[in-house]
Amino acid sequence: RGEGMFSSTLANNRGNSAASAQLVTPTRFVWPYGGRRVFLSGSFTRWTEHVPMSPLEGCPSVFQVICNLTPGYHQYKFYVDGEWRHDEHQPFVNGNGGVMNTILITLPDMVPTGFSPSNMDVDDFSQQMADPSQDSIPRMSAVDLEMSRHRISVLLSTRTAYELLPESGKVIALDVNLPVKQAFHILYEQVYYIYHCISFSSFRDVPLSVCHSHGIPLAPLWDFGKGQFVGVLGPLDFILILKELGTHGSNLTEEELETHTIAAWKEGKAHISRQYDGTGRPYPRPLVQVGPYDNLKDVAMKILQNKVAAVPVIYSSLQDESYPQLLHLASLSGILKCICRYFRHSSSSLPILQQPICSIPLGTWVPRIGESSSKPLATLRPHASLGSALSLLVQAEVSAIPVVDDNDSLIDIYSRSDITALAKDKAYAQIHLDDMTVHQALQLGQDASPPYGMFNGQRCQMCLRSDSLGKVIERLANPGVRRLVIVEAGSKRVEGIISLSDVFKFLIGL
Repeated sequence: RGEGMFSSTLANNRGNSAASAQLVTPTRFVWPYGGRRVFLSGSFTRWTEHVPMSPLEGCPSVFQVICNLTPGYHQYKFYVDGEWRHDEHQPFVNGNGGVMNTILITLPDMVPTGFSPSNMDVDDFSQQMADPSQDSIPRMSAVDLEMSRHRISVLLSTRTAYELLPESGKVIALDVNLPVKQAFHILYEQVYYIYHCISFSSFRDVPLSVCHSHGIPLAPLWDFGKGQFVGVLGPLDFILILKELGTHGSNLTEEELETHTIAAWKEGKAHISRQYDGTGRPYPRPLVQVGPYDNLKDVAMKILQNKVAAVPVIYSSLQDESYPQLLHLASLSGILKCICRYFRHSSSSLPILQQPICSIPLGTWVPRIGESSSKPLATLRPHASLGSALSLLVQAEVSAIPVVDDNDSLIDIYSRSDITALAKDKAYAQIHLDDMTVHQALQLGQDASPPYGMFNGQRCQMCLRSDSLGKVIERLANPGVRRLVIVEAGSKRVEGIISLSDVFKFLIGL
């Protein structure tokens, strides 16, 4: 990127005199102390451009780059693996932006005078570190934000969960006495006839639709003894089950999963989570559900506050003693589709839709140079163990983690739902979580037809930091898409991730 970088450097180097603006000296900068990713930034780029440095051939711990500098004093720093650094073996000064290296560029007829660091340049650095591109990003009006949120709130408050129901659809429900192993296979195969379905059919008041798949690896749980739905089984349960069973032996066995019913697992999970009632007995997490006439804002709030992927829409009649009817699984994707449909021909009434996502407090981002992050973006290497990937999913409380190469470029994504691929050919009984790599686990799921989360033939749905919020929302409203990975154009270097939850928290104002 030589010429482009140099011309940008000249264009941004306003601090030097006009007489010497066209006189430049190629200057080599070296960082000899190792690292994975090293950048150079300085007063000669007004601290707004961060130039990537390349490892020296044959010396991977030495990074270098050549920049054209105009005559005069310049300050600079290195950004090494997420930290600002200076070279202690080169001249340096203290300023408002911290310790930084200095360099003096002279011409043959130029006589250096006493050194006086430019406070303006140092101050520029401390300001631009927080937001290097602040001058080029359109600012979001507080009035536009408030107006947009109000209009979305009005829409969601006047629409009900009943409107999310498809004209025809199928939903899986599982008996709590079903063995975990069988449930595992059911969600993987997405079959339309489930274990104990014969028992359901003996009750005329229980709709047959509960015995069918809805295409999402989640299933409400039915308790015959109580005559009600009591919970939901999903990918996180299988992750915790495999991790828990894996601690009791070297390998997972079919027999271990065969002896665990869903009810037994839910009780064990309550022990693990230390959820106890007043008598010291464990109790499972209560079912989060909505009714068909609950408004969509309340539905979205329940999903967000309880950190679940979907909530069952259940109709219970107070006039008779019939069994409650499972109508649908409501998700944020369905609600977002409703918003898109309503504002499709009046997007101008939501001004924030035109705002680029990089200007909005939305999603989780890789910290830019000089920034800190309270919630770092988790990533995985393809050779990482499946066990470590599952642990990261649980500990980071995320539903998916980008898989990147050594340059942090996007390769794939591993989500909680991918765990169901271990049901294929009973792979869970033949592997150890710490012996299988993420790459192998993803390969295992490639034969699924179609794999969960696929859209337009792609597992990884991407966007750019310059994309508008409206464009991001349109993509997230597509079936099976629950998140977008923000990548750098060309290199596909991961810059962040935006989920459905992130979008709704922003739109609702949580």
